[in-house]
Amino acid sequence: MLIGEYRHTLDAKNRLSLPAKFRKELGSSVIVTRGLDHCLFVYTKAAWKTEAKKFAEHSTGAASGRAIARLMLAGANEADVDSAGRILVPDYLKSYAGLSGKCVVAGVSDRVELWDEAAWETYTANIERDADSFAEALGSRTT
Repeated sequence: MLIGEYRHTLDAKNRLSLPAKFRKELGSSVIVTRGLDHCLFVYTKAAWKTEAKKFAEHSTGAASGRAIARLMLAGANEADVDSAGRILVPDYLKSYAGLSGKCVVAGVSDRVELWDEAAWETYTANIERDADSFAEALGSRTT
């Protein structure tokens, strides 16, 4: 399971180091794609196959299904993890997530999310402020 929050720097060549704790589970090659909330999602190849299948099932249905399938599938890029544990982030994904310099690498169960550090701080501050309301709303759905 991928969990935790780490700070890393995107270098001048668009390479980002993955946390050592994640590297073994992620393997030697990962899939990087556009994520929600303007971050990037990083999946193992096995996890990506599962997710890609879900997106593909909706790619010819309702407009919202086609849109999310296009966002995730067309935006996907395979990235090799180099000997230093870094991946290359393509320019179009770097731009989408607004990555520049300091980044947050967050483990979210079966995926890793890459965030611009300032965007992450704003996002988490808002979530922390509203966490009780979110928990209450989720709790009312399970009963």
